[in-house]
Parts: sequence; structure tokens; C-alpha cells
Amino acid sequence: MDRVVRFGISMEESLLRDFDQLIEEKGYSNRSEAIRDIVRDKLVEENIQNPSAFVYGALVFLYDHHKRELEKLLTDFQHMYFENIVSTTHVHVDHNHCLEVILLRGKVSQLKSLAEKILSFKGVKHGKLTLTTVLTQPKHKHSIHKHE
Repeated sequence: MDRVVRFGISMEESLLRDFDQLIEEKGYSNRSEAIRDIVRDKLVEENIQNPSAFVYGALVFLYDHHKRELEKLLTDFQHMYFENIVSTTHVHVDHNHCLEVILLRGKVSQLKSLAEKILSFKGVKHGKLTLTTVLTQPKHKHSIHKHE
């Protein structure tokens, strides 16, 4: 674990007051915890802008259960990306709709491409890809290179 370093921050009193109110609403016990989370969030946001960065993700989408051939198309497509797909969860929302969650890993470019293709399928009503990463990457190289 890294050593903790203390440093000072200067800001306008009104901004600090608003920040203190926000961290209280969010449940932080102190300013340092909140600032660490803000910094981590910004670093992850920057990292996932790199198309070759290794990331983890969740693609969540809702689709029309009755759209002809869609379920077969989704299954066949997911088999093409089996190296990137960690897990899938399928939920029956109602008589007409299903919700699917696909947990992913791979390069940013791979996962964005996979998500864009699935979300463009006729019958997919709505979806969103969320990406994250480990800021200190493991020393070993990841072996997922397919579908770049």
C-alpha cells in the first residue's frame, strides 16, 4: 500500500461550503475521502479515453423479446466475443421485454465496438456501456487481442 501524503488545498469559502454539504449528503466521513474518490474518478475517466487501455465493463440493455431472430442474433454475436465476455445475466422484465447485463473485459476499443453493435440491433430498445479500470495495472500482460 502506498504511503499517504498530506498536502494543502486553497479554495473559495463558498466553494468549500458547497463541497462540505455535498460530501455530507454523499456520506463521506471527511474531505480527504471525498477528494480521493474525485481524483480516482477523474483518472479512470482519462484512462478509458485510451482505445488500447485494458478495462472492465458492463453493457446493460433492454430489448423486445418478440423481435424475430433477435435472441439468436444476440447469442451468436456473444459467441464471437467470448474472450471479452465474462458473464451474462438475463431478466424477464415483462411479457414483451427482457433486460440483459453483459460483464466485459478487454481493450476500450473492443468493448465499445461490441456495445455499439449490440445496441444497434433492431429490437434493442435502450442500453448503456459503463467502463472502469484498475488504476495500477497488474504486471502481467492481458491476452485478449481478438476483434480490435
